[in-house]
Amino acid sequence: MAAYVIANIDVKDPEGYAGYSKLARPAIEKYGGKAIVRNGEVDVKEGSWVPKRLVILQFESMEQARKFYDSPEYREARAIREKFSSAEFLLIDGV
Repeated sequence: MAAYVIANIDVKDPEGYAGYSKLARPAIEKYGGKAIVRNGEVDVKEGSWVPKRLVILQFESMEQARKFYDSPEYREARAIREKFSSAEFLLIDGV
């Protein structure tokens, strides 16, 4: 069953944050992930949640999504993201 990583990222320093993407993309690919949403237009119809930079990644399973998130490759990218942004991350099973 597919699993998804859903992230809402508020970038505080775009120049510093640029290094995150360079490291995160290879880590995503290594664990079989692919971006299905990356900072597209958001049209809020109900509620008050207005994401800053919304990203949704698809993995073949929750196990692969966890391997990605906990991997040494992503840990390095995550350190950059945490320094230059604030974020909310979810890992969720698909149907």
